[in-house]
Amino acid sequence: MLRTADTTRGAAWVALAALLWSSSGLFIKVLALGALQIAFARSLVAALTIALVVKLRGGRPFPRPDGLALACAASYAGVLILFVAATKLTTAANAIFLQFSAPIYLVFLEPWVTGRALQRRDVVAVGLCLSAMGLFFVGRLGAGTLVGNGLGVLSGLCLALFSLTLKLQRDRRPEVDPIGAIILGNLLVAVLCAPLALRGFSPTLPQTGILLYLGVFQIGLAYLLFNAGMRHLSATAAVVTGTLEAMLNPIWVFLGIGERPSAWALLGGLLILGTIAWYTLAPPRRTVRL
Repeated sequence: MLRTADTTRGAAWVALAALLWSSSGLFIKVLALGALQIAFARSLVAALTIALVVKLRGGRPFPRPDGLALACAASYAGVLILFVAATKLTTAANAIFLQFSAPIYLVFLEPWVTGRALQRRDVVAVGLCLSAMGLFFVGRLGAGTLVGNGLGVLSGLCLALFSLTLKLQRDRRPEVDPIGAIILGNLLVAVLCAPLALRGFSPTLPQTGILLYLGVFQIGLAYLLFNAGMRHLSATAAVVTGTLEAMLNPIWVFLGIGERPSAWALLGGLLILGTIAWYTLAPPRRTVRL
């Protein structure tokens, strides 16, 4: 049973992590650099930051990975690259809300992997989220926005795979800190992006400062806070608290550069967040036999 003080502390750490994560949209938009250049620099700095903190704490930042850790790192790398690219091509609101569609895929992936029976609320949640995702494609879309929205959907799929492999890693190897997979995932981003990112890569001093912020704080410190908070929270509480990122991300972008998401996108985003809250907080009901 989690004590109230520990739960409150855990929720505060996860909320602070979500606050840091939510700043990504604004800085990705502001940086006059390519998506791969941003992903490369941000993840390289984040990997070094997290590894240094783990080392200073006496841990092993680079344990030998198994197949599950590699799958976790690869899916995490997909989230990072696809989200940056989506944010560059479409609105920040579209990118973050479509990424938060991850529970749609988990509804079917988790029962398939764990053997849990599919429930009626699972099917209802998928129907609601799919309807919400359709709202992002209503109206006139330019080629860039259409591609950006597609990348946002793919980032949500990668986030679902990352969440699932991370959960399996925690369950099957509780003695191993999954932070090693996070470090490996960031290094994988840097390696994959380097060949194209380093071509003509000469950031100005302000751009370097923003990239350092994104790596050290927006990813590095944020994940360390999230990892600490998860020790005191249930998975449900963490998911609900984490939706703070999706709500704040478009607000920072609007305040910073005046980017306005469409009314359809806002409606779709609210429907996705509402469905996530209902799905994670509502008790399980009837099982659907397939």
